[in-house]
Amino acid sequence: MPTPKKPVSTGQKSSSRKPLVYGAVIVVAAGLLGFASYRATAPDDTAPDTSSAPAAEVSADPNEGVYPELEKLARRDADDKLATGRADAPVVLIEYADFKCGYCGKFARDTEPKLIEKYVKDGTLRIEWRNFPIFGEESETAARGAWAAGQQNRFWEFHSAAYAEGAKEKGFGKDRVKALAEEAGVKDLNRFMKDLDGDAARAAVKKDQEQAYGIGATSTPSFLINGRPIAGAQPEETFTQAIEAAAEQAKTAGKDTGNAGDDAADPAK
Repeated sequence: MPTPKKPVSTGQKSSSRKPLVYGAVIVVAAGLLGFASYRATAPDDTAPDTSSAPAAEVSADPNEGVYPELEKLARRDADDKLATGRADAPVVLIEYADFKCGYCGKFARDTEPKLIEKYVKDGTLRIEWRNFPIFGEESETAARGAWAAGQQNRFWEFHSAAYAEGAKEKGFGKDRVKALAEEAGVKDLNRFMKDLDGDAARAAVKKDQEQAYGIGATSTPSFLINGRPIAGAQPEETFTQAIEAAAEQAKTAGKDTGNAGDDAADPAK
């Protein structure tokens, strides 16, 4: 199994990248469950064709490979501009990604729209984006641009524009990011550019980035599905299996909670 490339320095102190107490969990779990360890895609790389790649195995046991401490990272904030789906959806997919990552682009174009159509629209799934820029200054600029577009409710349109075929090859300098915002339908471009360079954007990106480093993520894209780690732009089947297992587990947990409440209310039981 290839060793993931170390993330490119973005100028943060190394102490901020120390994993949390459960940091090693995501790395260990990925290996034990058979998830491929994808290296971070270099800026000039192109994502390989994984359409015929075998799906990583997801256990039939919905509890296997699920870590409650990682599940708690779902924010479920109804006002989150970088999320889609109901805040109370039974399944939350957290995606840690970089706009300069070819694998992230492949997932965004080939797999994510299908998950949205199948699971987000029926209320089963919520997707929460985390900016995880690891390829230097342009990655940081694109991440802040995505956040700034979100302040005008155009994050997902910016996301689509930035991950379109050939987009990353044009780079993510400020002028290019502004053009992507215009393409995404951001109405107030002056506000966008101000937000792009503002302290709030830098703080939001740093918060997401440090969370990713904190759980031990070393490459993009990295995912959590109700606390189950998945590494890399896996085939669609891997995600559908994990989402359906998580939904079933949530349904079962809900029934158990209801039964416990019924038992407590009935002294004869």
